[in-house]
Amino acid sequence: MSTIEPWLREILRCPKCRAELRDDTGPTGPELVCVDPDCGLAYRFEDGIPVLLIDEARTPA
Repeated sequence: MSTIEPWLREILRCPKCRAELRDDTGPTGPELVCVDPDCGLAYRFEDGIPVLLIDEARTPA
């Protein structure tokens, strides 16, 4: 899905709640999704780079 280096992938966390992120596919393509059920924000990729901005994250349905 994403082309993030494994060492970087292990340290990325949700900027809102600091939970781990999992790979997923959203309506616009690959994204990282927060595993915390109370948060669940989805962060899109732009040019292969995750956009980890809370204001630009997709909220859970």
